[in-house]
Amino acid sequence: MAAIAESADAPQKMPRIGILDTARGIALLAMASYHCTWDFEYFGYLDSGTAETGWLKLYARTIASTFLFLAGFSLVLANTPEIRWRPYLRRLGMIVIAAVAISVVTYFLIGQGWIYFGILHSIAAASIIGLLFLRLPAFATLLIAVLLAAGIVVDNVIAPFSLHSAAFDTPWLWWVGLSVTPQQSNDYVPLFPWLTPFLFGLGVAQLAISLNILPRLAKFGPGRNVIARAGRHSLAFYLIHQPLLFGLVYLLSVVAPAPQPDPKVGYIKECVAACTQSGGETMCRSFCQCTLDKLQEQNLFTPLESGAIKAGSDERVNRIAIQCTEQAQ
Repeated sequence: MAAIAESADAPQKMPRIGILDTARGIALLAMASYHCTWDFEYFGYLDSGTAETGWLKLYARTIASTFLFLAGFSLVLANTPEIRWRPYLRRLGMIVIAAVAISVVTYFLIGQGWIYFGILHSIAAASIIGLLFLRLPAFATLLIAVLLAAGIVVDNVIAPFSLHSAAFDTPWLWWVGLSVTPQQSNDYVPLFPWLTPFLFGLGVAQLAISLNILPRLAKFGPGRNVIARAGRHSLAFYLIHQPLLFGLVYLLSVVAPAPQPDPKVGYIKECVAACTQSGGETMCRSFCQCTLDKLQEQNLFTPLESGAIKAGSDERVNRIAIQCTEQAQ
């Protein structure tokens, strides 16, 4: 997946909140553990899709939300009582350079699935948008964050309403997050819905300042431990950890390669994933198991897997699909 940028030093009048550094450090460790899972999946030690489904999907989203919340909170701390333009632009420049570097490297190393708008891109964009909210009262910022959260609910829960539109399908608008069919990416963190936790962090920081909570918060929790120190250098941690983990798992794959996956299991997973885009999961599993059984009975499964025959142009495969569709329904 992907992660966060270094926070700037707080202005003199704003106390440094050690517990925030610790929280950022814990989030970094969580991110590293998730990326380790992704690496093991990439080299075949885990089933395809493991890192993107179930509780791990929720785990990744929680980590990303935490980083963005802390980034919004830190933006307020670093620019109160006034915007410190030089540190702000220096920090923003470092994030942008790192984000561009990640895009370039992944484009040439990964190709399809390259990171064109990941967590660092999102933090950079949100940090610019966040300037518009710095002088708003806390309730206004939090109200907008709540409205964005409501938009997420409408978009994902209340059918048939959707905020997505084909008008955003152009590559130049993928970063907005309202595309119907955005290009696949290994780390896609568009502004919608990910501006929401950033604004919540920004609003909570504004509220803490207005209630004079920061001096007490600065005394609460550790700020000089190893985890907190990592949290203060999160951009460096982010840029270094994944190449290191990836390299270690690669070396493991050379010494002790992962067992070859069962092609039948892979077929069922891919078939169900494609089918559920237009049908129910129960029906799709029945359909996919039916097609697998019939393909094996007719000795078509191995040629189909190897590419010797094509599903879309082979009449035998088409007949099987029609028969299994009727049975599944």
